[in-house]
Amino acid sequence: MAKSLRSKWKRKMRAEKRKKNAPKELARLKQALSLDKKGDDAMAEVQEIATVVPAEKIKKKVDVEMAEDECDDDRMDMDKKRNKKTLLDEHGQYPAWMGQRQAKKMKGKRMGKKSGQGKKKKGIAW
Repeated sequence: MAKSLRSKWKRKMRAEKRKKNAPKELARLKQALSLDKKGDDAMAEVQEIATVVPAEKIKKKVDVEMAEDECDDDRMDMDKKRNKKTLLDEHGQYPAWMGQRQAKKMKGKRMGKKSGQGKKKKGIAW
């Protein structure tokens, strides 16, 4: 695929466009990475307004917080209040991901157990 004349022409034109825009893109990248003189001036202005923190300190801090979170119980508070067998919460509601048909089926099973007998299955009685 992509061997037609039109696609070859489009690829050629995109390549020319990349060549044409490459110097502008490089200048923009250098400014963003503050490797250019203008970028240093911008960083100086930012430092006057806000506190600049190196990325390494932030990464270390996040790693420590993540380690502390892993030590805590992995289950959520919501999961503790839900019955695992019936999937009902304390208010008698099914989870949001469960569809109406599945909820109705679960309710039928629950009600069948309470009354002692479920629905009789259709079939030939011998």
